[in-house]
Amino acid sequence: MKRILPFGIVLIAALILTACGGSAAATEAPAMMEEFDSAGAPEPMPTYMPAAQEAPSSGGGGDARAASVERIVIQNADLSIVVADVEARMNEIQEMAEKMGGFVVSSSLYQSYTSDYTPVPEGTITIRVPSEKLDEALDKIKADVVEVQNETRSGQDVTAEYVDLKSRLKTYQAAEQELTELMKSAADTDEVVNIFNQLMYYREQIEIIQGQINYYEEAAALSAISIRIIAEETIQPIQIAGWEPQGVARDAIQDLIYFWQGFVDFVIRFTLYTLPVLVTVGIPLYLVFLGGRWVFRRLRGNKKKVEPQVEEVKK
Repeated sequence: MKRILPFGIVLIAALILTACGGSAAATEAPAMMEEFDSAGAPEPMPTYMPAAQEAPSSGGGGDARAASVERIVIQNADLSIVVADVEARMNEIQEMAEKMGGFVVSSSLYQSYTSDYTPVPEGTITIRVPSEKLDEALDKIKADVVEVQNETRSGQDVTAEYVDLKSRLKTYQAAEQELTELMKSAADTDEVVNIFNQLMYYREQIEIIQGQINYYEEAAALSAISIRIIAEETIQPIQIAGWEPQGVARDAIQDLIYFWQGFVDFVIRFTLYTLPVLVTVGIPLYLVFLGGRWVFRRLRGNKKKVEPQVEEVKK
């Protein structure tokens, strides 16, 4: 019985070299198993990776496989809209998402202020709707609004990553199945422990990869829409004796924000780039300067000592 397990694992190692080229498995396998010969001396044994499925490579193989399958694209959108009734529009958006087969991820209703410090409501809501209904949902959200301040749509193609994950999942599931069969035929305690550790590793990897696959599938099936809902009073200009500043206060606040953004960017760049460059260049130059000054002082001191000696000789 002791000979059966090592023979099976050696056969598996040969299959690894055939399927994976001997490189991909080495980066993801756990600690090496040990083979026990007839004398009981342990020998290093390659980690198991079945040949039933092709292991993912670090090259462009995923893109080639992805070309033959349905594209997996994650689509999201961000909106800022101005409405007359913030709370009512939030309720409408929530009902719309539920009717479309989606749901509300988060929502928040809080108090903002106009340019003359009048309190007005403002809200944010994030919903998920079926990706095929994304355009319809955006049209309904923008319907009958006072203004659409900004709209951004983004798409991320994750087909290659999705295909690679599916391939790895099949590989690990095959490994789990064959290790389970080897576990049934193992008799030695050490062999059982080694196979059990390998089995736990592959089961953990299966759970991780399955979670990533589920995330991609759900994110591609349900598009996320983040909406900022602004009260109409916020964009109304101030009127003082017929004078309309036309949003001068808002422009001033925006310019202030831009200034602080630029200042923070400068501080970050100076701290992470300019200062290290000055230190790495300045310290060697300063040391060279100190060395040159020391040499110069030594030469000048020796010269002063020689000159009195020459004068005494002349006398």
